Amino acid sequence: MSRDIAIRPLDPAAFAPFGDVIDASGAPTVMINQGNCARYSDRALLDFGDADGRAGISVFKGQPYALPLALTMMERHPLGSQAFLPLSADPFLVIVAPDDNGAPGTPLAFLTAAGQGVNYHRNIWHGVLTPLGNERLFAVVDRIGTGENLQEHWFETPWRIVDPDGLVSAGLTDPT
Repeated sequence: MSRDIAIRPLDPAAFAPFGDVIDASGAPTVMINQGNCARYSDRALLDFGDADGRAGISVFKGQPYALPLALTMMERHPLGSQAFLPLSADPFLVIVAPDDNGAPGTPLAFLTAAGQGVNYHRNIWHGVLTPLGNERLFAVVDRIGTGENLQEHWFETPWRIVDPDGLVSAGLTDPT
């Protein structure tokens, strides 16, 4: 069995089983600020679990990864969703997997476009924050509270994330 996972463009329909793509696609919900600002409302289902959890906004500074990427570990957060909003137009990798009896199944790898962020739904297996090219800042909205909200799964044999179509180099040279 091949352990290579090809990167594909991030698409809301393909990503829907795992979470939400956060972007400004489609028609705006409403125009605000005297018509100078398009508002795209309610782009993600934020879920912070029980009364012991609340929304928190953090800033993450992620170091870049190189390809091919050895995917050795995935994680999930059983008590709350987790949204990643890049603070630049640079692409990053989004790696997710369906649940297979309490462990990640076969992963999928997506490359964001400029202006896209993601929200992982509660209890979804995902890779770590994976910027490309340079160090990147992200605003992260996730659950702050008591309880065990991190589960990790380490693969006996790593998966290899590859870019056979050159999506990453195209995205790093032309973020529009």
